[in-house]
Amino acid sequence: MTKSSQSYPMSGGDGQHSYIHHSSYQKAAIDGAEEKTRQCILENLDVLNLNPDLSTFTIADFGCSIGPNTFHVVQAIIDTVKMKYKQVKENNEVSSLMPLEFQVFFNDQSNNDFNTLFKTQPPSSEREYFLVGVPGSFYGRVLPRNSIHIGHTSYTTHWLSKIPEHVGDKKSPAWNKNNIICNNSIEEVTNAYKVQFIKDMKVFLEARAEEIVPGGLMIVLGQCLPDGIPFFKTWQGIVVDTIGDCLMDMAKSGLTTEEKIGLFNIPVYFPQFSELRREIEKNRSFTIETMENVRHPLEDIPLSHDFMISMFRAILSTIIKEHFGECVIDELFDRVASQLVKYPIDIKKCEKDMNFFILLKRK
Repeated sequence: MTKSSQSYPMSGGDGQHSYIHHSSYQKAAIDGAEEKTRQCILENLDVLNLNPDLSTFTIADFGCSIGPNTFHVVQAIIDTVKMKYKQVKENNEVSSLMPLEFQVFFNDQSNNDFNTLFKTQPPSSEREYFLVGVPGSFYGRVLPRNSIHIGHTSYTTHWLSKIPEHVGDKKSPAWNKNNIICNNSIEEVTNAYKVQFIKDMKVFLEARAEEIVPGGLMIVLGQCLPDGIPFFKTWQGIVVDTIGDCLMDMAKSGLTTEEKIGLFNIPVYFPQFSELRREIEKNRSFTIETMENVRHPLEDIPLSHDFMISMFRAILSTIIKEHFGECVIDELFDRVASQLVKYPIDIKKCEKDMNFFILLKRK
């Protein structure tokens, strides 16, 4: 596997800096969309047309990471499906429906910490589904054709399948210079990331269209940018740019090199909302039942610098260790903490990103 196609999962294990202890911001976003998810399933899941003799209902969470968010999402979907089946029975639409069993597929990259994921699963006495881990990139097929009734993914599709070409090439106009992410400050870099995003979204939707049964649903939650807003003006963009600045300071101190930093790019692209819609509309296998901005419950709440740093450390440590070595992590995030003390981020003065909710229905 080449460096450009490697995956960088969230920080595994159960330690102080692991993702499992620092994913509450993501969980808050999922919680904020829970009622919308429930309503959309109740309104759009056509139980009778799926299969009136259905006995096993299958759900997949693509990019599940290590929980507990994934288990929360799955249980909410199951509760809603049961509610839908109860409504159908009570409305006397059919004389009877088969009792349902639930099968859930938890998918993520092969180097995701599945051990921690399954160690933290709900106890069998409280879990009303059978579960399977499915390693592999969701930028491609990971499950059999026509096998999934409801697919779900949250805050995953901004991760690209690989670092775009040329952004690490000093001779290219798309060289990202001293930036470590696409922050929309260099047009050629943004275009390079956008090209990769378009390719990846096409593959993602084509794969899900094969895996999801006709009439099945695909729920996509995530983060994008309002049209015309660059990433570097959001508070998340400021944090990532601060991490890049601290890496440059470490290079000046001899703790790493500017050459290494010039070759380091995070494979993340936050599309503008219109870009996202355009790419989804290109796929003719799904109808867009819902696509809208949803409010993040914490978007107007001041977040402590410790909260911000812990979250980004849990998200980015793996990719930083891979490129710079584990020895830089503590020093780097200590420096980030010091910088944020000197130059505190006022979230209310930053541009807001967008959190989106999309419900797709397989034709």
